[in-house]
Amino acid sequence: MADELRPPSQTLLVDHLQDLVLKTEDVKDMLDELARFSAVTLADPAVAFCSITLIQRKKPVTVARSEDSAVRLDESQYSAGDGPCLTAIRQQVVVHVPDLANEKRWPAYTATALEAGIGSSLSVPLLLEGEAEAGLNLYSTRSHGFTGDDISMVETYSYHASKALRLAVRISQLAEAKAHLIAAMESRTTIDLATGIIMAQNRCSQDTATKILKIASSTRNLKLRDIAASVVASVSHDPNVRTHFDA
Repeated sequence: MADELRPPSQTLLVDHLQDLVLKTEDVKDMLDELARFSAVTLADPAVAFCSITLIQRKKPVTVARSEDSAVRLDESQYSAGDGPCLTAIRQQVVVHVPDLANEKRWPAYTATALEAGIGSSLSVPLLLEGEAEAGLNLYSTRSHGFTGDDISMVETYSYHASKALRLAVRISQLAEAKAHLIAAMESRTTIDLATGIIMAQNRCSQDTATKILKIASSTRNLKLRDIAASVVASVSHDPNVRTHFDA
């Protein structure tokens, strides 16, 4: 059991974070797994749990957690507009609260945490790019639940976790851009096919055929692509006919 709770070496840590990015297709799933892995890696999993806060357009939200109870603790900070996690993100520093019973800086958050049976917390900023900001929140049911070694490790860990998170976001953005491009190409092809059909049926120019499609789209209050798809389907006698591109 001791070996299972022993923090991984830096090499194993980096390998695991890279695998997490590469093997998890959905960023939300990746973040939840990152929160669970952080709770196990950075503290005793029997008494600690973790969440990840993301701030976009000045609005904080919990985007992942190892346990649902972390959300209530995070939201108490969001409601008050302050707390250890928000401070860590805004000031880009590690914020350690060794004993919440003696903490006076954030009374609203402290009251909620003590009621939930939390004794100590550790918050660390995650370095992102662009307008978004993020932080890793660790909560322990014990006072002084995080040792000096935990704090040193979390600083190293946050660096690698930040890189993994940035990579995951970029991969997600590329996948989303690719999907939009394929959809746009499919729409364009469907419209071009419908235009050709109308040109052949009405012996008209491409511009005239395009105008006919647009008038039909406006009259029926349907998207141009949907009108075009109905034209193609009417000729092929297949309501499920579709154009597609191999990714």
